[in-house]
Amino acid sequence: MDGLDVSEHLREVVTRVGMVFQDPDSQILGETVWEDVAFGPENLGLPREEVKDRVRRALDLTDLRDLAHKSCLWLSGGERKRLAIAGVLALNPETLILDEPFANLDYPSTLQVLHQIVRLHAEGHTILLSTHDVEKVVAHVDRIAVLGAGELQLVGPPETVLPRLEDHGVRPPCHHLMGFPVASWIQG
Repeated sequence: MDGLDVSEHLREVVTRVGMVFQDPDSQILGETVWEDVAFGPENLGLPREEVKDRVRRALDLTDLRDLAHKSCLWLSGGERKRLAIAGVLALNPETLILDEPFANLDYPSTLQVLHQIVRLHAEGHTILLSTHDVEKVVAHVDRIAVLGAGELQLVGPPETVLPRLEDHGVRPPCHHLMGFPVASWIQG
């Protein structure tokens, strides 16, 4: 990563990259939203005030501040996904890797998560997003990479890659198939 051999510089790479898994429950560890987001920074041994600042910032970035004292057990699917993102953000990574962030979410939750991802990218985070739902993100990406058989098959800006998706077994977004311009799922 950035010229670093991961096997030799694992600790440095781990502090620079945050991973959000497809199933948020696999990374939610706290009893409450606040405790869960604080888990990572506390385990880094950061001073108490810095932990509080990081938790507040992460909760603000994911619109979860009002749920800070809510039990993680009572969160919706979208709230859980945003909590997983908040927990990673509290570690201050430069790059976020999101694996199928829209999996098992209803439409309103998908929109909430997509809005947060777009917002984080606009604030300067590098986002690497793995998804089969190309139509949900294509209006917001700089580049698309297609993987097949464990290898990079195609990479480039959306306007170059979209016409070639079917050649690699990926269904293009509906708007592309119908000849319409790229459209965002986010209103306004």
